Amino acid sequence: MTQPGPGAPGFRCAASSALRDEPLAGTASTIRAFLLIEDTGPWGSDALRDARLPDGLGKRIRTRADAAGVRALLIRRPDRSGVEGHRVFAAYADPVRPQLESGTITDLHDVLDLDLGALRAGRSSGLARDESPLFCVCTHGKHDTCCAERGRPAAAALEAAHREHTWEVSHIGGDRFAGNMLVLPHGLYYGRIDAVTGLTVAGAHLAGEVELDHLRGRSGLPTAVQYAEVALRRDLAETRGDSVRFVSREVRGDLTEARFDVAGSRYAVRVRTRYDPPERLTCSALRDNPIPVHDLVDVRRADLPVVE
Repeated sequence: MTQPGPGAPGFRCAASSALRDEPLAGTASTIRAFLLIEDTGPWGSDALRDARLPDGLGKRIRTRADAAGVRALLIRRPDRSGVEGHRVFAAYADPVRPQLESGTITDLHDVLDLDLGALRAGRSSGLARDESPLFCVCTHGKHDTCCAERGRPAAAALEAAHREHTWEVSHIGGDRFAGNMLVLPHGLYYGRIDAVTGLTVAGAHLAGEVELDHLRGRSGLPTAVQYAEVALRRDLAETRGDSVRFVSREVRGDLTEARFDVAGSRYAVRVRTRYDPPERLTCSALRDNPIPVHDLVDVRRADLPVVE
């Protein structure tokens, strides 16, 4: 199977990534705090800048969010329906203690009153605590064609099965892994999702598990540590969502050692990071970029004596 080369009409970054068998693990965006604002659209290439928010509000929200270290995103229901007001969510994707808050506002300017600094520090933004997970599928076609072509069928299927949990979301990163799905508040990124696998991922999460075949990583961790967690889970055949807890990491050059607690036992996972030759990473990219790749060095029990 072939497709047009980069820059040619019909080139699709997601198909190119899949054809070269690019690994998913260790590719999630590294973000600890998210602010999600309901806006039914349309969204332009830059969602907050180009959406039809009143009097430059999108730019003001992004400026405040960036200053606080929070990723501001727009969300909408896949069928574009809405209720009176706008749903707003604040998620703290801590790898150990994730939390989600939500509320409904009538005036979007009220978003400026949220305490985003507190959110980034793991405290309340001012919204009410929410225990429900969010399944956010990127469908931001104006940013990348693959996100619309591959994300919308997945979002529609999820909406039919889990409407209260499902949202379309603006650009979340990793267009070449479309369809992309972000599960909050845990910050779990999944890639190459379609109408069937999206339901599998959602079902696993609602059952308290992670789905390893499509897991890109946990956004609250650096990418090498994301890869280490997936590798450890595979090594132990461990899919329970809360069973693997990040403890610490040590970086020495291109080598990362990540330590985890698994049911009271300590494990150390060593990962080496290198770069593959440059590729066109989005459908509209004007130049090639090198691709970071993580390789597993070893997994060992860290609470057992070393035998010489």
